[in-house]
Amino acid sequence: MTFRDLVAGSTGNLWRMKLRSFLTISGVVIAIAAFVSMLSFGAGMQKNVTEQYNRLGLFSTMQVYPPDKTKATDSAGTPAVLDREALRKLAGVPGVQLAYPFDAFSVTVTVRDTTLSSTAQSLPEAAIQTKFYSQTVAGKLFTGDSANQALVTEDLMTALHIKNPDSLVGQRIIVSAKLASLDSGVAYVFRGMPGRLRDRFQQIRRDSLEYVEYWSRLGRQEANAALSRFMDGFLNARSVVCDTLTISGVLEGRPHGRATIKPIVIPAGRAARFRTGGFSDDPTELLASLRSGTLFGGAGEAAGKEYPHITLSLDPNVAYEPIRDSVKAMGFRTFSYAEEFKEIRKFFFYFKLGLSVVGLIALVTASLGIVNTMVMSIIERTREIGILKSLGAEERDIRVLFLAESGMIGSIGAAAGIVFGWLITRVAAVIARAFMEKEGIPRFELFDLPLWLILTAFLFGLVVSLVAGLYPAARAARVDPVEALRNE
Repeated sequence: MTFRDLVAGSTGNLWRMKLRSFLTISGVVIAIAAFVSMLSFGAGMQKNVTEQYNRLGLFSTMQVYPPDKTKATDSAGTPAVLDREALRKLAGVPGVQLAYPFDAFSVTVTVRDTTLSSTAQSLPEAAIQTKFYSQTVAGKLFTGDSANQALVTEDLMTALHIKNPDSLVGQRIIVSAKLASLDSGVAYVFRGMPGRLRDRFQQIRRDSLEYVEYWSRLGRQEANAALSRFMDGFLNARSVVCDTLTISGVLEGRPHGRATIKPIVIPAGRAARFRTGGFSDDPTELLASLRSGTLFGGAGEAAGKEYPHITLSLDPNVAYEPIRDSVKAMGFRTFSYAEEFKEIRKFFFYFKLGLSVVGLIALVTASLGIVNTMVMSIIERTREIGILKSLGAEERDIRVLFLAESGMIGSIGAAAGIVFGWLITRVAAVIARAFMEKEGIPRFELFDLPLWLILTAFLFGLVVSLVAGLYPAARAARVDPVEALRNE
């Protein structure tokens, strides 16, 4: 019996019992449609994440963080500090194309007639050219480290209640920052010194001058008072540094996390003036300078400045594992987006596996309908089977004939189920896009129907149908032709 004969015979037999075949095939269609639509959602989400990582260049980006307090030394036992020297060493690691620090500071900005508090970020021109930062929605990137330009993000647009990013390009932005100065702290220590000395002299108890404890107590009181005046002058008598820049472009906003960008990005050379002459108003910088011994290193000295993290732009042709190991040998912690993506892929694997199980349960349920249809077909066609066997048909031929019918049910149901599942995803996608637009969420495609999913769905439908047809086919092959013809 040729393949053509099997197809023609199976189609003819299914056509004779139209209603029963339609109901059985409908079960397979629904099961395959559920299988396709659910896996299409998982494939779509994974595709979106992959495209986002590629678009931002995250596969070739690594973050370096200061060591844990319990592991604050490198492999040689040297204290590991994420400072300018560490930046230089990280830039020399084989496979690292660029290393730049995360340098952010609080500012006050004025755009048009609106003034608000925000955060600025200093970046070199080489860093802003990477995929990680170069995604603009309007305008262009700044043209140099000392350019009189700035970039803003969509987050600042939201704070300014501006909807059109093009309207910001070319606008003037006034950026100002308050710098705490050691000079102002020292000045507060000596401010009013003559009057305080006179008052202290009058308060001295002359009968206690011979006691060491009295002198010790006086010394502690004066030291505490001097330190209090120093901190008062250091934190409250801050100078204001101001600069007027031109907005050259608007960067797309980022969700909060490791891949975030501050609302304002200023060229590194231009941002240096916000560090010259003192410290920022962040008290942690003062503590870091005290710990590193560079508090009195001179105005604007940054050699001892510690960074919260440093970003490495990696050669995409070099594996990230050796670079990660080299950085960890220096005593620092790392975060690799490529390593994170491996974990994301594991999550999507189990996610799609769970969705597959749900679809398979529906498909197994549909297979029971196939078994029922085929068993009923055997009962109704006992005489036909007897005639075929009396004419010389072997058991193998009968078995193949009934397997072909169950396979035909699975093939038709799987093909129609794939189309129906695709239609379901299209309707769901339209509804999702409407919801995203209403809620102001960036639109993206929730579903994807790759070729592997189409082939997998079709093969699942076919294989499950064939498995469901094994028992009816074996039962039909065992029919005794004599008994079949006698009963008829």
